[in-house]
Amino acid sequence: MAKTIFPRLQGNSRGCLTFEPFFLIPYSMFSTYATLYMYELGLTELNIGWITTIGLIVQVLSSLLSGYLTDRMGRKRAILYFDLLSWSLATLLWAFSQNLWFFVAAAIINGFQRVPHIAFYCLIVEDTRPSDRTYVFTLLQIISVIGGLFAPLGGLLVNQYGMVTGMRIMYVIAFLFMTFQFVGRQLTTRETEAGIRKRQETRDLGLRESMAIYGGAFRELGTDRNLLLIFGVYILFNFQATLKTTYLSLYMADYLRIDSGIISLFPAVSSVIMLVTLWLLMPKIPDQAAHNAMMAGFGLSALSNVMLVIHPSSSLLWIGLSTILAAVGLMISSPYLEAAVQNAIDDDKRAKVFSMLSVLILLFTAPAGIIGGWAYKLDPRIPLWLVTAAFVLSYVMLYVYRRRTGHSTGYPQPD
Repeated sequence: MAKTIFPRLQGNSRGCLTFEPFFLIPYSMFSTYATLYMYELGLTELNIGWITTIGLIVQVLSSLLSGYLTDRMGRKRAILYFDLLSWSLATLLWAFSQNLWFFVAAAIINGFQRVPHIAFYCLIVEDTRPSDRTYVFTLLQIISVIGGLFAPLGGLLVNQYGMVTGMRIMYVIAFLFMTFQFVGRQLTTRETEAGIRKRQETRDLGLRESMAIYGGAFRELGTDRNLLLIFGVYILFNFQATLKTTYLSLYMADYLRIDSGIISLFPAVSSVIMLVTLWLLMPKIPDQAAHNAMMAGFGLSALSNVMLVIHPSSSLLWIGLSTILAAVGLMISSPYLEAAVQNAIDDDKRAKVFSMLSVLILLFTAPAGIIGGWAYKLDPRIPLWLVTAAFVLSYVMLYVYRRRTGHSTGYPQPD
């Protein structure tokens, strides 16, 4: 089946992508209502804030350990064991939650998701040809978009059974679908060559020795300016995504006075535009133009935000045009950026370096909500200006990176 669906892919990337919808579809259904579910069960805003903070702290700690665990256990065992822990067990806890302490326990367990996150990227990238990695991340992006189209099914369950019962059903469905994905992926992938090698190298290393090595790796990372540049672009990309996801809908409803029912249509429009972009535009972009595509995507994304702040109109045509530009910009920049980051990392150091990048992303994006909230109180337009600034700075950094590395693509160049 996988070979029919993704004929260009081979090995692990095919196995990973074939089962990915079984994670993204249930996740898109329950994530929209997770906060409201906690409210319905009696948690206060302060309780929810603490749960979010606890989850973030565990994610930072698990990010620090993720490279060591992925190397020590191997990619396949790390992703299976910690996916079953952080998602299968967590969804069961959420499904049967009765009070605050169920959610605290689920937040702690779910915080270990950073380990399979690192292992997944290693598994999907390491045995994939560099020239195919943009294709892999393009497919991953579009699977995510399609998964988002199933979010209204969650709304139907809530309308039919009420918030609490509807969410419990969604979490049980998520447990079944996600567990099926984890087992199916395990059966259709194999350990990577880099994973086998790193598992042998770290077999006799303890946690303390490995952490000492990681400390040295952090210092080495600080001396690699090219890697810091592309990592900086990636961190800014995640920062703006967090900020925009949190405040764009609020800006439309509160400042532009758009009806909340209409606002829910824009994500669907964005998904459709991304699908059309994948079908019509992406095949026409040559591999040699990867960086140009990223820079064009950043430019369109910045323009889409500027439109909403320099002319804050409630016109659906104007907002729709902004949504279209943002969707095209995201589609032609995100897969290339993912591939460029992965191609900049040596396979032998992937788990270690990518886990460090994961820590940096968490540290830099964690304050995004607080910064955005403070800025929004000063002026609702400021968060979107910050998003625009992130894209402009990313454009500049990517231009410098391209000049310094001396090539226009994210792929390793022949000697």
